[in-house]
Parts: sequence; C-alpha cells; structure tokens
Amino acid sequence: MSKKIIIVGAGPGGLASGMLLAHKGFDVEIFEKNPVVGGRNGSIQLGEYKFDIGPTFFMMDYVLREIFKTTGRDLEDYVKLTRLDPMYNLHFGSLNQAITIFSDRAKMKAELARVFPGAEKGLDKFYRKEKTRFDRLIPVLSHHNNNILDVFNFRTILALPSFSFGKKLYDVMGNYFKPEYARLSFTFQSKYLGMSPWDCPGAFALVPYTEHQDGVYHLEGGLSQSTVAMAKAIKEDGGKIHCSTPVASLLIKNKKIYGVKLADGREVLADKVIVNADFGYTMNNLVPAGAARKWTPKKLAKTKLSCSIFMMYLGLKRTTTLPHHSILFAKNYRQNVADIFSGKLTDKDFSVYVRDASKTDKTLAPKGKTALYVLVPVANNRSGIDWDKVKGKVRKQALNILATDFGLKDIEKDIEVEKIITPADWEKDYNVYEGAVFNLAHNLNQMIWFRPHNRFEDFKNLYLTGGGTHPGSGLPTIYESGRIAARLICKEFGVKY
Repeated sequence: MSKKIIIVGAGPGGLASGMLLAHKGFDVEIFEKNPVVGGRNGSIQLGEYKFDIGPTFFMMDYVLREIFKTTGRDLEDYVKLTRLDPMYNLHFGSLNQAITIFSDRAKMKAELARVFPGAEKGLDKFYRKEKTRFDRLIPVLSHHNNNILDVFNFRTILALPSFSFGKKLYDVMGNYFKPEYARLSFTFQSKYLGMSPWDCPGAFALVPYTEHQDGVYHLEGGLSQSTVAMAKAIKEDGGKIHCSTPVASLLIKNKKIYGVKLADGREVLADKVIVNADFGYTMNNLVPAGAARKWTPKKLAKTKLSCSIFMMYLGLKRTTTLPHHSILFAKNYRQNVADIFSGKLTDKDFSVYVRDASKTDKTLAPKGKTALYVLVPVANNRSGIDWDKVKGKVRKQALNILATDFGLKDIEKDIEVEKIITPADWEKDYNVYEGAVFNLAHNLNQMIWFRPHNRFEDFKNLYLTGGGTHPGSGLPTIYESGRIAARLICKEFGVKY
C-alpha cells in the first residue's frame, strides 16, 4: 500500500512536492482553500480580463524544467514560454531618465555606456565574479537545512566568501558599477525578497546575475499557467486536488502530525503532511495553541518580515505603448525604501512596477484592450496603517503616476474593470501573516539553518514548502523548497529519487 501524503495548499511549493511524490507512487492528496490552484501564483479573472495575482517574472526557468523532467515530462508540452529581450525598462524619477535592461550582454553593455558612460566596463567583471558566487551558493541553497552537520560542511565552507558577510547588495554592486543608479539597476531585485537593497545581504547578488545570465520569460496565459500545468501533471499521476476545501488545523498527538482537520469537520489521516500555507499563518492558525516549541507566536512576533505590496489590476479599454515590464524608481528612492521598512506611507513619491503583457500575450485581454498589473511596494501590517482609510489616496496617487510618468493620460476614464488588494486584504483574504507577502525577511540570521526547516523541527511528520522555509522567497526558490521536501520524504521511505 502506498504511503499517504497530504499537502496543505496548492501553491507552487506544494504543487512541486505533489508532482514529484505522485510520480514516485505516493498517494498524494492536496487541499486548497481557494476555488483554483496557485495561491498567490494563481490568477484573477475580471470579466474578459485575466491577471496574475502575484509573480510575473519567470526566471531560473531550469528549476521548473528539471521538476517536469524528473517526472518524465517536458515543460513546453504544458506551457508556452516566450523569452523577453529586452527584459524590462527602469525609469529613474530623479534623473528623468530610463535604461532598458537586456539579457544579451553586448546590448546591455551598449545600453550602460549610453546611460551611464563608463559603467559598461564593470559588466564583464559582474558576470565573472557573480558566476562564482552562483556556482558556490546554489548547492547550499538547494540542499535541505535539517541537519546542522549537513548545513555546516565542506560545501558551505567553500561558499562562505560568497556570502559577502558585512556587505549589502548595494555595496556588492559597487564593486562593478560606480554611479548610484547603475548600481540600483542591478539591486532592485531585492524587492523580489521584500527587502531594501541597502539591507539585503550581499549574497543575493546571485539574483540579478541569474536574471541577466538566464533571462526572463513570460508564460502564455500568465505565470499562473505554471501552477495549472503542475496540477495537471499531478492528476495524470493519480494525485488528487481538492479546491474550495480549506484546512482548519493540523492533527497532532505527542508532537507528531498524523493528518489534518478540514473546515467542514472531516479528519483526513496521513503518513506525512506538507504545509504550503504561509508560515506565520500556519503557526498562528493551523497549529493548536501551545503546541509549538520553537516557532511560537511570541517568537514569530519578534522576527523580521518582508515588506508588503499594494496591488491594482486594471482592465483598460485601450492599448498602451508600455513595454512588457516597467519599473519606476521614486524620485527620492532611498527615502521611499526607508519609509516602507520603518512602517510609514510615503506621501506622494513612491516606486511603481507596471506590467503590460497584453501585447506579448493576446489571451489576457480583448483585442484593442489591456490587462494592466500595477504594484506599489508598501509597509507590512506591523505598520498599523489603516488601509480602509488610505486605500483611495494610494489609488489616486498611483493613477497620477501612471498618467504623468508612464504616459497613460486620462487613465481613469479608460478603466473598465478594477480590483485592489491592500496589505490588509493579503492578511484577511490570502492568509498572509501581517500582510508580508515575501514572508520572513532574508537577513542572514533568518537564512539557511536559522530559517524554519524543510522537515519542520517542532513536529514529527511535518514538512514545509514555500517562502517561509529554506531556501526562501521567490518563485524558483519556492519550487526548490518543494523539491527538497519531496526528496526528504522519498529518502525516509527508501524510495529512490
């Protein structure tokens, strides 16, 4: 009889584990509270317009390709990928200037020379040095963090210089590029981790490197199609996915997880349970009060968290001239970032990311119209900001920025459909602890051994996937967490991975 694996949440991490374990013959059953799979990597349909809820940059594509290959599949048989080059445009409000970012090295060098004369000389060094960092850190990040001897071994010792202890991402980029905004062109990726480039550990220089080295992709239908594809693969291998079926709590006896209790009162037993729900939410809501030993609600309240985001999904009855991805840096970018991480709401000057994928992908909006994705980094809910009171103000400011900085004149009258998600909504509707959408911060004392373990240390038979466990936030690393959990379970049951 095959071993029963229950997965709580059909987000990308849980689906990655589910794919691998179902293919290995485990009896996989996934319970998802939403009516569709994906979690924050799912989609929103507003009339004829379709939007990704969360991730829009598909990078490190090889991680998901490897997961599909391990199950005997080819990713391209399930999704249509388009490599974007240029990858995105960066607009500097204080300079009234923009730079186009290419994955083609010659084009990128020419563009740096055009916008920041002399900065192009650092690009080859960036590629060379950061490849070494990538080659040394990825084996550490893709290995589980359960055994201290496995974590602090020769592999980790070899990688220690690549952690750039004492240096932040902004500092590391100063080794290659001297102009402030040239550095920022290679450090804004810290926002993928919900961190400031002046606070993000220098080790994460591997993120802009992988972006430039391997490129950025779009998936037809949006990045949410990746989770649809993974769900399809799980079902093909006999796994079951129950949508609109929330889990109320984990079943625990003698510090051992033996199943889950559903919101409708049913209890489902399992040999192992994988939790793909938000980590803070899990510990505060799915774990019975007083049951945790290490990761108690009191400890969680003292952790550093990522920032949050204010989201606008706009269906416009017109097209735009915007590129696929555009990022506007606030005029006083450093102050804007400082405000976010000190819990303040910037009055008028803030950064904005806009995606117009409609010209790349005709499935997202009707002909002649646009599905516009607008993201504003803001403080998480520890800030105490009353989003019911300020939501309208932030919306108005964002629309004004779209009109003045992105050239979308009179945008208000072109909006046919609209949805806003505030940090309060992330917490209330999406079960995100304190609305911190990128989970626990990625400072060094909350990474690797110091992050919640993939085989969770507080209870037997419980495994974690997602941004709250090792290796951390970001779509590729979340896939990796799913792969790590699947490997650990296979090893425990003597199943060859």
